[in-house]
Amino acid sequence: MSEINFRHIATQVGDSLKYSTSVNEIDRIGQSILKVSKEQFHNDSITSVRAQSIYDWILSLAKAKLESSERIKRLINFCLELTPEEDKSKTIEFLEKNNCPYNLLHKDSLDEFLKRNFHSEVIKHSQKLFIQGNYFHAVFESAKAFNKDVKEKSQSDKDGQPLMLNVWGCDNGVLKITQCTSQTDKDYQDGIKFLSGGLMSAIRNPTAHEPAITWPINKQDCLDILSLISFLYRQLDKSVYFKL
Repeated sequence: MSEINFRHIATQVGDSLKYSTSVNEIDRIGQSILKVSKEQFHNDSITSVRAQSIYDWILSLAKAKLESSERIKRLINFCLELTPEEDKSKTIEFLEKNNCPYNLLHKDSLDEFLKRNFHSEVIKHSQKLFIQGNYFHAVFESAKAFNKDVKEKSQSDKDGQPLMLNVWGCDNGVLKITQCTSQTDKDYQDGIKFLSGGLMSAIRNPTAHEPAITWPINKQDCLDILSLISFLYRQLDKSVYFKL
């Protein structure tokens, strides 16, 4: 593995992220992810307290006695955790150019993603984003895709929650999973209707209208939401179109 210039990385990352976080947040993330004792490394060229804090944490990591790949993993995780969602790809590109291969993190993330056995459409729209740590957009893209596919199968001109509440209904809906005759049939059909509508109002709409920085989605929530979308996709696959 090529030698890593931790001083250069610490300087550049500190400068690029100094306006996107606070000293308290930097220290919290440093303690939880880097798991080293923070030392001070004076640098006359750094004038920002936040940039200096990032610089100190990264150089403290470089000084710690760790196996090389573990040190790089912690560095990448630290930088990405500090980076706003919309800028993560830039941070990954920068780290890659400076001999910090992001694929060191891929295996664990990919295994965690794949063991959920998501629907193929969820995998198609969210796997790459999830591995990048871009949980907000992983959820958004899968929710958008589900909305689009329901719209196409139902041949409806509605969208979002109104679409779901209309096409999955027992009485007037055109997508049927059950025969809607017994109470159990009706309950299950209504459940899919309201789960789909809830997905649109609680997940698709906020991610469509709110910036990622003000509507964060963590890894665990991302996996759980993708599991819900995957379940609903399987119901869509099983549904039969009835033209009214």
